[in-house]
Amino acid sequence: MERTYKNCQSCGMPMKRDDHRGTNPDGSRNNMYCHHCFQEGRFTHHNITLDEMKERVRGKLVEFGIPRFMTGLFTRKMSKLERWREHPTAVE
Repeated sequence: MERTYKNCQSCGMPMKRDDHRGTNPDGSRNNMYCHHCFQEGRFTHHNITLDEMKERVRGKLVEFGIPRFMTGLFTRKMSKLERWREHPTAVE
């Protein structure tokens, strides 16, 4: 049985906020990544580094009204997510 994660293992978004979830190649829902990061078995931003993803997430948080100085709190542990754990600077 596939493990269900509380947060997207690419961007950190709470999975409970993503009703659609990412999708596997066969169209089934993926329990590891949100639909913003993973569709049809592939990353939507496959040439992105951890630092670029952090900046992308910070930008989205600011769009939702979070003060810029607080966005670091939401991105500081992204390197511990499955996608970034072994290769924080590698592109996929």
